[in-house]
Amino acid sequence: MDAQGPARAVTAMTLTNGRRAGVFPAPDRDPHPRPGRQGWVKVIAGLDPVTQHQDILRITSGYEFPWDYQRSLEFALFRTYCVPTISELLARTGEFEKRPQKRYDDTALLMSELVEHGYDSPRGRESLRNINRMHGRYSIANDDMLYVLSTFVYDPIDWIDRYGWRRLHPHERLASFHFYRQVGIRMGIKDIPDSYQDFQRFKMDYEREKFVYSDDNHRIGTYTLTLFQSWYPRLLAAPVASAVYALIDDRMAVAFGFPKGSPRVRAAAETGLRARSAVVRLLPKRRVSAAATDPNNRTYPGYPVGYCPRDLGVEQDQSQRAN
Repeated sequence: MDAQGPARAVTAMTLTNGRRAGVFPAPDRDPHPRPGRQGWVKVIAGLDPVTQHQDILRITSGYEFPWDYQRSLEFALFRTYCVPTISELLARTGEFEKRPQKRYDDTALLMSELVEHGYDSPRGRESLRNINRMHGRYSIANDDMLYVLSTFVYDPIDWIDRYGWRRLHPHERLASFHFYRQVGIRMGIKDIPDSYQDFQRFKMDYEREKFVYSDDNHRIGTYTLTLFQSWYPRLLAAPVASAVYALIDDRMAVAFGFPKGSPRVRAAAETGLRARSAVVRLLPKRRVSAAATDPNNRTYPGYPVGYCPRDLGVEQDQSQRAN
């Protein structure tokens, strides 16, 4: 990877201060690792987490931890449904009752487009327009939008800290913050904190204040749990539910009205996750990004082949799709 090429370096110097969107270099779509199992970490160590956050996050989520990122973002979205104002809106739209798999696929694929191609690329801008159009149909509190954004930063980091095959490099942590801060600015979210620590503090304070039980929380949480179960054979429905109850924290269980998870099941699930990481640690490093693929995608077979971001999210009739 030419991390310090002249054109990329000049672009990276064109920054805006404060809360305006910055102009940053797009991610390198054909990066090359250094030798050895830690080859990608060596590349990341040579990148600037402020100006080259798109490169770093694409390597982390697409090459080093694609499975962990997908699982952690599933739980991140699940976590946001512990907030009554968020779950009430989702219940009102009916999307989780009628099309839970599509709602999941739309969110996962649109966000992966931003990581894979960059938020200012043609596909990235199209994805953001789609996201903003969907959100613009509803009145959503800024703090709720800000909280959801914070889960994309910190929940994958927390997951990898517990279950990842290696520790994250400090550049990876900072790059995630700077990436999603720029995404949030482009989504029109206000008052995004200027530092990693301040945004993390906002997230923790928000959860302490807002995570309370509501019937809508329980309803949306149950729809989502049923979605998780649908990804496995029917005979595993009960074990999947037990694993979910065990892996969520007590605050989430109370907010959803779910039973407290079994410590024994939690220990077994965590042992399994860490055993998987031990195996991954022995595998050769990945050389093809998996950021834009998701094995749980059921709505758009073969994505991204034959699709573009405008096909996601909003329902479109055949004549619109043809255009």
